Amino acid sequence: MAGLLAGVADGALAEPLSRSIAPRARPGDYRKAAVASVDGLIAKAGLSGKVGFVVADARTGLVLEARNPSVPMPPASTAKVPTALYALSALGSGYRFRTQLIATGSVQGGSLAGDLVLVGGGDPVLNTDQLGDLAARLKAAGVREVLGKFRYYAGALPQVASIDPGQPDHVGYNPSISGLNLNFNRVHFEWRRASSGWDVSMDARAERFRPQVSVARMKIVNRQVPVFTYSDGKGVDDWTVASGALGKGGSRWLPVRKPAAYAAEVFQTLARGQGVAMPRASEMTNPPRGTVLAQTQSPELRVILRDMLKYSTNMTAEVVGMTATGTATGRPASLSASASKMSTWLRETLGMTQAKFVDHSGLGEQSRVSPGDMVRALVKVGPDGALRPILKELSMLDAKGKAVKGHPARIRAKTGTLNFVSALAGYVTAEDGTELAFTIFAADEGRRAKIARSDRERPEGASGWNRRARILQMQLIDRWSTLYGS
Repeated sequence: MAGLLAGVADGALAEPLSRSIAPRARPGDYRKAAVASVDGLIAKAGLSGKVGFVVADARTGLVLEARNPSVPMPPASTAKVPTALYALSALGSGYRFRTQLIATGSVQGGSLAGDLVLVGGGDPVLNTDQLGDLAARLKAAGVREVLGKFRYYAGALPQVASIDPGQPDHVGYNPSISGLNLNFNRVHFEWRRASSGWDVSMDARAERFRPQVSVARMKIVNRQVPVFTYSDGKGVDDWTVASGALGKGGSRWLPVRKPAAYAAEVFQTLARGQGVAMPRASEMTNPPRGTVLAQTQSPELRVILRDMLKYSTNMTAEVVGMTATGTATGRPASLSASASKMSTWLRETLGMTQAKFVDHSGLGEQSRVSPGDMVRALVKVGPDGALRPILKELSMLDAKGKAVKGHPARIRAKTGTLNFVSALAGYVTAEDGTELAFTIFAADEGRRAKIARSDRERPEGASGWNRRARILQMQLIDRWSTLYGS
């Protein structure tokens, strides 16, 4: 991480400009002369709400163009960019999460004379196949039965009921979080039309294993709406689904609200498949002491963050953020407390003076950051730092939202989308090699505030608004790469 926080010219971003300092077009420089104005592009987009952006030279910090640079706005999933920097600083790019099996007694003749504890280290990418391999390692360690209790410990991180309580119950991008997670804390719900109704299954599938689970159960109810309902059934996630929404068949992932119990049940099933008998799992509230019989490790943090930024996985962001806080200052009491610690770090280390986060993923709509602050962080890290290689490479889009083949600008950035909120932040390399750092935020917070909780998955008008915002982002980047990089 030697170059992660490399300095930039003093004061380069201290006073973000409110108007363009675009170079004057020279005779014959037709490309620059033909570039559309910022006001014209924004007016054509027809977006309600606010638009804010900053573009700067990524190496010197010189602000080239800005609009509402100091106005705090919802960052949506671009919040995962500062979260990645926070995690890299606290944990290091080579950090790995561990999930362990700890025995409190000795193994004799295939019998474990004590308890077996499944201990979570918060691994955000642990999946069913890895638990299957862990069960095989337990068998290889000589265990055929557990004479004591089978327990699980998830206290490495605080239990989070949901990232954003304002989201609908059934959306898979808003799961619970604990120190023991599995399959991004989602369960696979599948239904098929049968002669007497529908056949329904709830499983924890991966590529090689797909065990059925009982910690989440589904009941079909004769109604049209709501499509799903959820209730806590005393240790079980109780779901209902409207029969009128099922059709002939289909599937979707639903969030798990008891992730540690979910992981423990799946492991017990997989261990039984290996011939290892053990009782039903029970929770353990204090860290166990004993011997590590087997363990599984995650990929390196750099790989986890690359995938998080590519697929925008909210659960991963929350886990790495809270783990970073735990390493830096001690286990956080809550998700919001961890986000507050990150906000302080961003202000003190990266100069993000207005940063205020309520989570690490950007799903919570109360998070705020200004375009100037985000660009200030991007410049501080620099285009040669640890961030750019793990950002997703994006294609330039035309006015219809289709990819432009052969466009000279090379974009690596993080997108962010909520209903009536669209964000993009990252780097662009222009045709002549000029490196630019940019952030573009657009938000209609008033319109978003009027959306009923039940309508947040697909509210009226949001899709078109967000599509126009994405096109505007690309038109601005095209403008900047032409004016400042050719």
